[in-house]
Amino acid sequence: MILFLIFLYSLLLASFFNVVGLRVPVGESIIRPRSHCPACGRTLSAGELIPVVSYVVQRGRCKGCGGRISPLYPLMELTTTALLTAAPMWIGWGGRLIVAWTLISLLAIIVVSDLRYMLIPDRVLLVFAGLFLMERLVIPFLPWVDMLLGAAVGFSLLWLIAVLSNGGMGGGDVKLFAVLGFVLGWKMVLLAFFLATLYGTIIGLIGMALGRVRRGKPMPFAPAIALGSLTALFFGDQLVDAYMDLFV
Repeated sequence: MILFLIFLYSLLLASFFNVVGLRVPVGESIIRPRSHCPACGRTLSAGELIPVVSYVVQRGRCKGCGGRISPLYPLMELTTTALLTAAPMWIGWGGRLIVAWTLISLLAIIVVSDLRYMLIPDRVLLVFAGLFLMERLVIPFLPWVDMLLGAAVGFSLLWLIAVLSNGGMGGGDVKLFAVLGFVLGWKMVLLAFFLATLYGTIIGLIGMALGRVRRGKPMPFAPAIALGSLTALFFGDQLVDAYMDLFV
């Protein structure tokens, strides 16, 4: 019953995260105007705003103009809901669960933003950095030294890559890794970066094979960062132990 309630609330939150990720980067309010069709501008009714269900019932089309609705909406709603619901089973019911839920929320927003605009908004990172700081004051999920060192390592590593690659790494990615380092600590942020590059390579190769990614053209890196960060958060200790058993 608890997981079912988490699932329902997660659906609502996931829909809200879509709104934040789509509106904040372009300077729009997350409250007004009400949700509307991006094609015809018609204000959507309550029945058209049911997460996932409305998309399926309407077959991915606006009821008014028949315009196509991006599958990004239901895909992110389902993925975010699944992660928020599964988090207690992976990390337990302690204080770290609150931190994990907050991190999933941040990553959901920046993935939507990066996929749509190739942008990670500073305002979103600043708000969540404040949330993580407040949570740390109540929940001692990591030593302060580990967190501060993690923020420094995450920022410095991505900044160095951005400089050496002459802008190949965006400034939003650099600041995002500083926040991730604060949450994960320096060891896990390094693992998250390694996994993100691995996932990014796989995604890029698949995208090139499908004709969606062109060689030499920038691609959104936030999905790979999200995958790497969540893998490190939930399974990092197991991966490190497995590596030590095999090679040390």
